[in-house]
Amino acid sequence: MDHVVLKKKLSTYLSEKGYLRNVSEEVLYEVIVAWENWTGSATEFYRSIGFTQKQMASLIGKAKKLKREGYYGEGDFKQVKVESLEANSASTADPCIGIEVTWHGGKVIRFAQVDLLVDFLKKAS
Repeated sequence: MDHVVLKKKLSTYLSEKGYLRNVSEEVLYEVIVAWENWTGSATEFYRSIGFTQKQMASLIGKAKKLKREGYYGEGDFKQVKVESLEANSASTADPCIGIEVTWHGGKVIRFAQVDLLVDFLKKAS
C-alpha cells in the first residue's frame, strides 16, 4: 500500500492532542502489512507515513497482537514439502513407523498412533 494513502487513513483517527485513537482493525492490518514489508529503518518508516515512533508504537503492538491471535488469518498459502518414507529411511538407520517428533533439547519422541500424539500434545500445552 502507498504510504500516502495510509497516512491519510491514519490522520482520520488523530485526536486534538496528537494521539491516534480508536483505529479500526482494517487500518491496523494495513499498518502491520506496511511495517512488515518495509525494508528501511524504523525512523524512515515513521517519517514516510508522517507520524512519530511514540504515535505508532502502540498501533504496531496492537496489530502484532491481533496477528498473533489469528484475527487476520493466513494471507498467502504456504506449501509444505513432506519427505517420503524411502527418502527418510535412507538418512536414518532406524526408520520410525508412525510419527516422530523432535522435542526440546533434540529429544526424539516416537508415537505409533496418531491418537497417542494428540493426547501427548493436549497434556503438554
